[in-house]
Parts: sequence; C-alpha cells; structure tokens
Amino acid sequence: MSVRDFTRPPLGDFHTSPFYGRDIISADDFSKPEVIQMSDLATQIEMIERNGGQSNILNGKIACVIFYEPSTRTSGSFESAMLRLGGSYIPYIDPEIFSSAAKGETLEDTMRILDGQGDVTIVRHKEIGSAAIAASSARNPVINAGDGPGEHPTQALLDLHTIRREQGEIDGLNVTLMGDLRFGRTIHSLSKMLARFTDITLNFVSPEGLEMPDGIRDDLRTKGLIDQNATRDLYDVLPETDVLYVTRTQSERFKDNKALAAKIEASKPDYTVTPETMNRAKDSMTLMHPLPRVGEISPDVDSDPRAKYFDQAEYGVEVREALLALILGRAA
Repeated sequence: MSVRDFTRPPLGDFHTSPFYGRDIISADDFSKPEVIQMSDLATQIEMIERNGGQSNILNGKIACVIFYEPSTRTSGSFESAMLRLGGSYIPYIDPEIFSSAAKGETLEDTMRILDGQGDVTIVRHKEIGSAAIAASSARNPVINAGDGPGEHPTQALLDLHTIRREQGEIDGLNVTLMGDLRFGRTIHSLSKMLARFTDITLNFVSPEGLEMPDGIRDDLRTKGLIDQNATRDLYDVLPETDVLYVTRTQSERFKDNKALAAKIEASKPDYTVTPETMNRAKDSMTLMHPLPRVGEISPDVDSDPRAKYFDQAEYGVEVREALLALILGRAA
C-alpha cells in the first residue's frame, strides 16, 4: 500500500491554512471559499484512498471524542477519520455515566483535563452554546459535534459536499428543508452555510410547532438569503426543488409537551417521503437525510438513484478527514 501525504501540492503546508489550530463551533465559522476548499480536499482524500493510498499526517496526534448524547455516524466518522490519517482517539461515550461528569465535574473542568490528554477535542452536548463554553475553557482546538438543538457545523460541511457532488454546484439551487426545523441542528447549520452561496432559494416545510425559528430566518436575511418560503405542504414547492433535505422529529427535545407530541405524531404521514413523492419530483433532484431516520423516508425509496442519504453518511468520513488535516496537520 502506498503512503501519500495530503499536504502535497496544490494544498501546500497546512501550517499556513486559516484552519490550523482553529475551533469549529458554528457554520458561521466558514466562508464560501473555505467550504469549497474543504470539499475539494475531501474529494482529493477520497481519490487517494480509493487508489490504495493512505496518509500518516496525524501520526502522534490524539483526538478526545466526548459525547454527552448518543451518536453513531458522527462519533464513528471522526474516529475513522483520525485512524485513516494515522492518528488515534480516546472515546468518552456517555460521559455522564462513565466519566467524572457523573461526580458533578463541570464541562469547563472536563475540557481542561482533556487538553492534557489529546490534541483536539470533539464534543457533543445537549445544551445550546455548550461548544462555545467548551472552546473558551480549552487550549486545544474544539470541534462542535452538536450542541443540543443549536448547530452541527461538520454535518453541514458534509451536506454541502454531498450537494456539490450530486448537483455539480451549489449556487443557484432551490433547496427544500422538511421536518423538524425548530430543533433540527443540522438544518440550522446547513441553512447558515447555504446563505454563503449565490441565488439560493430555501423552502421550509414543517408541521405546526416545528417551524424554522424566526431568529435563524432573520439571521439568514442579514446574510443575504432573501428567498425563503414557508409552507405546510411539500407539494407546494416540490416541482422546483433541486435538493430535498429531510430530517427526523427531535422528539427528545419536547418529550414533556404531550400536546405538541400528539399533534406531530398525527401529522407524520404528511411529512413522509414515499415513491409517490419521488414520482412528483425532478429527475435530477437529490434526496438527503442526516440520519437516523425514524419513518420520514420509506425504505421503498432507498433504491431510487436520487436517494443519497447513505452516500451522504459515507462522505462524512472524508470531509472530517479534511477538517482534521487542516486543523492539526503539519508539513511532512
């Protein structure tokens, strides 16, 4: 097996990258050129690995992966990314049970301890703003892997990488976001990154009670994303949709609100993608979902060539390899 270093031209020495040593807390941390750079590097990494190559650029580097909420794709893809780049990781799963958090240790103190164990900390937490708190307490770079219903910036990176691969470009697209737009952090980050691009139309399709927060819509307008449409009916916007991004209901965020939970449960059939839905969509449309799905997309749709959610999850490894390489990488 050949060994190749991803720092070779045209990317150069990662010490000169604006990402080197940087925290990744919000989708706002990325400019349009940086999103494209990340996507290009992810593509380069994929090509090298498909040809049997590998890199040891992160040899000797350690990632601390601490998740206060469940995860399969995000934690696993970060761990895989570190290993593929020659690094290693320390997993802290369920830290409120198996770490000193169970003894009452604060997030701030935990981050200071992890500084001494690794070179980067990847954190998922149940509270909005927790990633920023973690970063303010740490010397090492901190990557937000989801802060409650707040944001999930690395998911947005892989989402845009998927869109770019499938649609060829991002500028000028009509993107429909459907499902839980109120608590869906992937939706929040994706919207912010899409606002960096030109001539984007965003359609928000959600049941009553799970609409995109007004604060986020106002923020998108200040960023120049004026074309925003909200509707209860997917078929109002489906014929023009280039990308349909579906997300599950974050029922754990409102489990104590029984009235809302009952209303959402009753509305589920109206927000489920079926073969009939796909029959009424563009032949060129891309169907995405951050996963896990819990009934929002019928398994009967999986064989449709426009369904890209499993590819989307796979792309997450290369995108996170690119991100880690740019944050931690060094000249060979």
